[in-house]
Amino acid sequence: MAQNNTHRAVGRAVTPVGTARRALRGTGSAAVLGTVVIGSALLAGPAQAAPAGSPAAPAVAAQASAPTAPAPAHATSALAAEKLRWGSQGSSVEQLQTALNEHGASLSVDGKFGKLTHGAVKDFQRSHGLKIDGIVGPETRGALNGGASTSGGGTSAPAPSNSATNSQQAIVDAARSQIGASYSWGTSKPGVSFDCSGLSSYAYGQAGIDLPRTSSQQVAAGTTISKSEAQPGDLVVWPGHLGIYAGGDTVIDAGRTPGAVTERTIWGSPTFVTFR
Repeated sequence: MAQNNTHRAVGRAVTPVGTARRALRGTGSAAVLGTVVIGSALLAGPAQAAPAGSPAAPAVAAQASAPTAPAPAHATSALAAEKLRWGSQGSSVEQLQTALNEHGASLSVDGKFGKLTHGAVKDFQRSHGLKIDGIVGPETRGALNGGASTSGGGTSAPAPSNSATNSQQAIVDAARSQIGASYSWGTSKPGVSFDCSGLSSYAYGQAGIDLPRTSSQQVAAGTTISKSEAQPGDLVVWPGHLGIYAGGDTVIDAGRTPGAVTERTIWGSPTFVTFR
């Protein structure tokens, strides 16, 4: 003879199905939130259970407690205040490339300031009546930022005159470490042989600055300055030849004569090029 199932755990409350369904119909989405609140209370123990008949917490309260999603980085970031030039890398260059793309360029946003980014900067400078040097300083940055010459209201600190920064000293030290290597056109083999631009690209690379390979490209990528403005690590340039300014009246270069990397006295009337 069939019997009703009476095997229920002792003390377990059973919610009538009909009552629960009617409650859900009456409260809509709030009933779901109410279920979560009540369920959490049950899990926490009887002492924290919501009293019978308490209204469900309004959905607005849950929404107010949720954190606001941050704005996209590109919406709030401004172009960094440091000078950017051929060889610069990092997030500041990514911001620059994004800004240039918004002004009509078609650059890969890879954070590497190379030939294409250099050309896009020059095109932007040309179209905005700026000095066409391929370097993103305060004026170019201000034009890209819509008239703000600095980011975050700050100002760019001027470079110290006639003294080498850590990166510039690293360039000089790297060049000096190759003194004695032989001269060989078209090579850049540390401890073995260099040509003039091979030595400069190697030395700058040791300081984390990526220069183009040939001397003409290096000169075009930098900014010509006077000797009084030159600092150790800048380039000393003659027609068809260049070296690394070591301070005072000396240059480190890989020359056909004497056929090796040497540090010697500057001769003639060279120009100076900087990437600072």
